Amino acid sequence: MTMYKEEFKDYDAKKIAAKLKQVLEFEAKYGENDTSRGWKKWCNDINYRKREWQWRQNLAKWHRKENKYV
Repeated sequence: MTMYKEEFKDYDAKKIAAKLKQVLEFEAKYGENDTSRGWKKWCNDINYRKREWQWRQNLAKWHRKENKYV
């Protein structure tokens, strides 16, 4: 039995819009930085979100492989 997702399912559009609003408010108050640019790209690009999800899945797979205790 696997405890992880095997296919990408995008986040709810309302949650993405709320995060984008949060990022824009942050930038208005503190200015743009690398993290806020990354979040804006994540909110505006489904392919970026999918690649980020794939990266996290592969990292988890590697971690499971490297930490098998026999």
